[in-house]
Amino acid sequence: MKILFSLIFGIFIFVLPGSAAPKPLLLNVPFTSQAPLAEWRDQRQQDGCEEAAAAMAMAWVGNEQGITKANWRLRILILSNFEFKKYGEYRDISLSDMKSWLFNDYFNYQSVEIKAVKTAADIIQELERGRIVLTPMDGRALKNPYFNPPGPERHMIVIKGYDYDTQEFIVNDPGTRRGESYRYSSKIILKAIRAYSSGYHQPIKEVVKEMLVVSK
Repeated sequence: MKILFSLIFGIFIFVLPGSAAPKPLLLNVPFTSQAPLAEWRDQRQQDGCEEAAAAMAMAWVGNEQGITKANWRLRILILSNFEFKKYGEYRDISLSDMKSWLFNDYFNYQSVEIKAVKTAADIIQELERGRIVLTPMDGRALKNPYFNPPGPERHMIVIKGYDYDTQEFIVNDPGTRRGESYRYSSKIILKAIRAYSSGYHQPIKEVVKEMLVVSK
């Protein structure tokens, strides 16, 4: 029997003639929007994508399910207040500060690592190892129809899965209440990844593509 070789994102995949693509990879990460009760006028929630992403990641680490919207709201506000009181900022939080302020300091959790992103394979490999990935994004480049136009210039999402057949990443996007298991094409994700600094709309002088990898 002839074996076909397919090169996708720099990874050789062995495909037998007539065989289906691998089933989508999906990790069980609970979802919340950054404004669970739609209180978007609250600045802490309006700018709460990083806190929501961190809260989702740690709920996954703790195998939590069935978290209420009210409890999600409380968790996001606690993280925002912690950042502001200890570090003087809660709005745009960089990937490195998320790692040190939220995961290492507040949660006292060390199984997180910042890595460069060059191709979609870099993210897929982490997912295949049972890890989730947080990525800073140019929210406008995501072109999500549920965002308030034109979308946030600085945004954070949780990547929790990948569909090999459609070449789409499966994410929890806290920027919309419809963001649970939302799908973005791998091309859009790679284009939109863009690190930003802590502060409030600090200038982005260069495009740096990084991810925060969270392990159990």
